[in-house]
Amino acid sequence: MNPARVREGARVLLERAGIRPRLHVVLGSGLGGVAACVEDPVEVRFGELPGFPATSVEGHAGSFLLGRIGGVPVLVQSGRFHYYEGVGSDVVGAPVRVGRALGARKLVLTNAVGGIRRDLVPGSLMLVDDHINLMFRAPLAGPVADGETRFPDMSRPYDPALMAAAESVALRAGVALPRGTYGAVAGPNFETPAEVRALRAAGADVVGMSTVPEVTVARAGGQRVLAFSLVTNQAAGLGDGVVDHEGVMAYAEEAGGTLGGLLEVLIPALEGTGAK
Repeated sequence: MNPARVREGARVLLERAGIRPRLHVVLGSGLGGVAACVEDPVEVRFGELPGFPATSVEGHAGSFLLGRIGGVPVLVQSGRFHYYEGVGSDVVGAPVRVGRALGARKLVLTNAVGGIRRDLVPGSLMLVDDHINLMFRAPLAGPVADGETRFPDMSRPYDPALMAAAESVALRAGVALPRGTYGAVAGPNFETPAEVRALRAAGADVVGMSTVPEVTVARAGGQRVLAFSLVTNQAAGLGDGVVDHEGVMAYAEEAGGTLGGLLEVLIPALEGTGAK
């Protein structure tokens, strides 16, 4: 998506809502209920922005909500784009770039994942502290986008101060929030047991089909990133029965309330974590 369309998308959102968000929140599969936390939301569907297709995945509403959470101006993105929908890196990364053009300097990502590490059972939350890109796609390939660097440092893709704030809020709320590594695959098929064993050997604690491209685009533009994984199923070969999208959705909607409550308290707390 060319820079002019990114700027135009940001202009449309600003014109519709009159808000410059300080924080951009992306909601993954089945987690759209978190959007209920937004005060006085103004909704804009993806298809209303130039160059944005509609999302094709169940559980991804495909809209932006602008409003406030705990008094903090936010852009909440309900749904995202995935490589497996047949779109390129420019589309997958476009929402992050639009949020940044609006003024968001912090990006909070959520996703639904399969648990690989034994303690990460369905219903668990995990704080992402690193990732492995096994999508075999380079999110930054092509011309360098406005405000981004060609070779961003990825030694600490997830911001330590934001992670510490999340852990503090979770501790006070009595919510277990272990750290772990996100393994990113292209999908849309779920993984085979052999692939899950390979992911475990590589150091992945969970597996999903998103997030890493968005993190890479955000870091290229100097944004600070925080990410949460909600475990909706055990990865293939680790549990009984089959893995299917309906089951993922059901668990995400049931357990997403815990994550939503955590975010409602955390977002105001993130205002005190260094530069805005």
